Amino acid sequence: MAKSEVKLVGKWSSPYVMRVKIALNIKSLKYENFEETMTLVPKSDLLLQSNPVYGKVPVLIHHDKPICESLVIVEYIDETWSTGPSILPSDSYDRAIARFWAAYIDDKWFPPMLNIITVEGEEERKPYFEMLEEVLERIEGAFGECSKGKPFFGGDRIGFLDIAFGSFLGWLSVIEQEYYGSKLLVEAKAPSLVKWAERFAADPAVKGLIPETDKLIELGKLLQIKWRAAIGKK
Repeated sequence: MAKSEVKLVGKWSSPYVMRVKIALNIKSLKYENFEETMTLVPKSDLLLQSNPVYGKVPVLIHHDKPICESLVIVEYIDETWSTGPSILPSDSYDRAIARFWAAYIDDKWFPPMLNIITVEGEEERKPYFEMLEEVLERIEGAFGECSKGKPFFGGDRIGFLDIAFGSFLGWLSVIEQEYYGSKLLVEAKAPSLVKWAERFAADPAVKGLIPETDKLIELGKLLQIKWRAAIGKK
């Protein structure tokens, strides 16, 4: 396959872009990576042309046709390159459950993480930490349901839900180190997820993709200024 057949518009720090990269790695696909400039610099023409509705990464471009939204892209990759390892479960019920929990993660996991970085003061952050703890408890239960005693949500190998949740591990480390002051993901509360996270990070499809915590912390400080300024304008 020619390298130019598949292009990815993204950012190194984005958990949503990471989802797409993991899926591409699972399928052993070569692709051309287009890195968006960070923080305050205007978005590229390629991004705005490829995703005029949201203007957000990631965008997968396959044969010059753009596909947007990370989970939509992961499903597209799985369906288009069906000869590689499957990402979504083969059983229709299991697929529905994986999609449900992936939607739950995007709805309930990312917003409090964003708010923790954006708001000022420990008291303001407290309710968002409580939200994260509740989500972890529910995802711990979901792991038992979906994994059926195997190493990953997807069974013997990384699947759709592993990708959806695991893509946030880098930013979770930022929250733990910079704002919470201790680990959120601990064996006392989520023993299965702690072991799963180690397996996930070490998997060949993931290894090298989780950004370094120190780099994310520095980026987070810049984004914090940007997001607080945006709130102030409202």
